[in-house]
Amino acid sequence: MDRSHANRKVVVIGAGTGGLVAALLLATQGLDVTVAERADGPGGKIRTSRPGQRPIDCGPTVLTMRDVLAEIFDDAGADLAALVPMRPAAILARHAWGPGERLDLFADRQQSLNAIAAFACPAEARRYAAFCDRAQRVFHTLDYPFMRAQRPSMLGLVQRVGLSRLGALAQISPFTTLWQDLERSFEDPRLRQLFGRYATYCGSSPYRAPATLMLIAHAESQGVWLVDGGMHRLAQALATLACAKGARIVYGSEATSITTSGARIIGVQLATGEQLPADIVVVNADIAAIASGRFGPGVADGAPYTARSNRSLSAVTLAIEAPAGGFPLVRHNVFFSRDYGAEFADIAAGRVPTEPTVYVCAQDRTDEGIAPSAGAERLFCIANAPPNGDVVQMNTVEIDRCVASIINQMTRSGLTVSTARSDISVTTPADFERLFPATGGALYGQATHGWRSSFQRPGTRGHLPGLYLAGGSVHPGAGVPMAAISGRLAASAVMADLASTRRWHRAAMPGGTSMR
Repeated sequence: MDRSHANRKVVVIGAGTGGLVAALLLATQGLDVTVAERADGPGGKIRTSRPGQRPIDCGPTVLTMRDVLAEIFDDAGADLAALVPMRPAAILARHAWGPGERLDLFADRQQSLNAIAAFACPAEARRYAAFCDRAQRVFHTLDYPFMRAQRPSMLGLVQRVGLSRLGALAQISPFTTLWQDLERSFEDPRLRQLFGRYATYCGSSPYRAPATLMLIAHAESQGVWLVDGGMHRLAQALATLACAKGARIVYGSEATSITTSGARIIGVQLATGEQLPADIVVVNADIAAIASGRFGPGVADGAPYTARSNRSLSAVTLAIEAPAGGFPLVRHNVFFSRDYGAEFADIAAGRVPTEPTVYVCAQDRTDEGIAPSAGAERLFCIANAPPNGDVVQMNTVEIDRCVASIINQMTRSGLTVSTARSDISVTTPADFERLFPATGGALYGQATHGWRSSFQRPGTRGHLPGLYLAGGSVHPGAGVPMAAISGRLAASAVMADLASTRRWHRAAMPGGTSMR
């Protein structure tokens, strides 16, 4: 621990994944770190609901890129495996298109090839192998040079990739949409739909997202991890470790403004009236909250404004604890709509889809698919929705209709859930707007639409000296590992700027460097 930084006061706004990682790594370096969190516990979007007897994970449920988290825990002198026990899933996900149409993807590539050959035909299995090879090339081309680097630019990416690998950069299809690539890759429309869904992992439409998002398929193929005790255990472990390193987390403390004196940050004002002194502020909230003035007019120019048209997807979610049967659920399940184009046309028009694709996380099941002996099991269901929760408030009739469409979509493939409507906990885009203000319910920041979008996502350093950004709305993007990388990049930027002879030096630093 570097005691020379002990007098530097850092306030982190938000105890989501990015904020917790930044707080942990900065506290490990000896800075005086306080985290202000408006909720009563850590996690941010990693949150839980309790419609029945047990808590249900109601946020991110698919964990990939475990190595990112392992490196961060190692930076803090801790062992991820000891603090957050998890195991790899053999079945990545089970996909259904209706009665008798079911396909599993496996962690073992040969098993997936065999499954696709039986589901579609051997030629489609060969096309899948070629798609996987391309996805792997995209992932490795962009992993350290782009995803783990400070604020990216096309020139910076070219410089990091190097002249010897410009051919690889040209082959990652940045100017082609994911759907266009899938139309060339597969003849079976169901496989196009399956792999097009990866665009929604970052809140985007497969019809507008760049083909580079196929890298998500590779990340998932390298391991989907099941966290013992649920995803919230990861957030709790990060919070506990940060406190052990000297950080202080104050829950139930909403930050209402970032106070400045001249062009210098001097603190964070809480809703209670308390003023937290700060030399450095790391904002782990959607950048829309900054640009909209939620943290005061003095820092409204500290982050770019996200236009409504550029928002990522929102969702309607159901949390259910009830007996389920008729369909062999595993941990991760997807029930596809019959018309994917119509589904995204509805969303683009500001409507909740009449027939949505539904993801179901059966949190008490593993690869064996064995239902819990107690009968009732925990299900978390997600359907994509437009990010208009700040202007559209669904009434009871509309919410009930939406719940019915989600249940009907699962029922079409044989899944029966024995519960009353009154026992289902529903979250709408308007609810997400209340949880994450100024977003309209958008869950992933800015949508990744078009090749420029990845370069337009803001980087770690805000536009005001001493202001840093973390979370899924900034580079490298949404999802637990990406948010964790953003927190690590924020901590790296803070330490680099403190070490610079020019206190708030703006030069981009390489990402992924050790904080120890």
